[in-house]
Amino acid sequence: MIDVAAIVEEELERVVAVHNAVHADDPATAEGFVDWKRQSEDMVWVVAVEDGRDSGAGIGLVGWHLPPQTAIVEAWTLPDARRRGIGTALYTELLRWSADHGCVAVQTAIAEDDEPSLAWADRRGFREIGRNSRLVLELEPIEAPSVAPPAGIQITTWAERPGIERELYEVYVEAAPDVPGEEESELGTFETWLANDMQGLSDRPEAVFVALAANEVVGYGKLALPHTWTGDAFHDLIGVKRAWRGRGIAGALKRAEIAWAKERGYRRLVTQNEERNEPIRRLNTRHGYLVEPGRIFLRTAIGEPD
Repeated sequence: MIDVAAIVEEELERVVAVHNAVHADDPATAEGFVDWKRQSEDMVWVVAVEDGRDSGAGIGLVGWHLPPQTAIVEAWTLPDARRRGIGTALYTELLRWSADHGCVAVQTAIAEDDEPSLAWADRRGFREIGRNSRLVLELEPIEAPSVAPPAGIQITTWAERPGIERELYEVYVEAAPDVPGEEESELGTFETWLANDMQGLSDRPEAVFVALAANEVVGYGKLALPHTWTGDAFHDLIGVKRAWRGRGIAGALKRAEIAWAKERGYRRLVTQNEERNEPIRRLNTRHGYLVEPGRIFLRTAIGEPD
């Protein structure tokens, strides 16, 4: 007997325990899930109980960097509980929740070397819509690079220039739709972007690097810092206004991020690049990032599972 039910915030450690047993290399926290829910329109956490034991868990969310009428769903089953219908039970509940929120499609992400999960998703009609490589820069063996911005460009931080939020948003509005795979995603209002993209649990103004031409904000790069120390920092968007591209500004922002993380004792910088995003892939390769197995993004129309 498998029972799938939504849980409340006070029970989130149940979801965390299942997630981290399945993805020990990418641990989650209850605080992270709560912050993710704050950034979305709505989010659900579900647990699958089999014979009195939490054997699986999952999440669904809407309104977070997604196309209209689309939800993100993810489901995880403990290794020793697989092939007993737990994943299907979770998936069925998450589809029901997504449909109740007006969605006509769901999407998920699976590690590109996880063949069993990819096969499971394929049987349920999921098809690839994008692929992100994971790139890692080991900081301990390298020296902090010189930022060396192009002539006429100053690199500073948001912390050093408070009050430039709307100018940062102008960069975001130009840059985000140019990222392959993000063309359909809704940008959101300035207020939504500021609260969700710039003031989350992992965000710090001192880790947002800003490119200025005179007093005009022409680009920025942002690091996400886990609220619990892991030694890893994560790249978010590096964006440059279209009229200022091709001048080396993105490279200067990247070097500012690397130097900042190195000087503060971080061990690694981690990023994900859509495989079609050749400019940023070349930029990361040039700065020494090495490719690791990434994630495949998949989408399917809402329907009955097999």
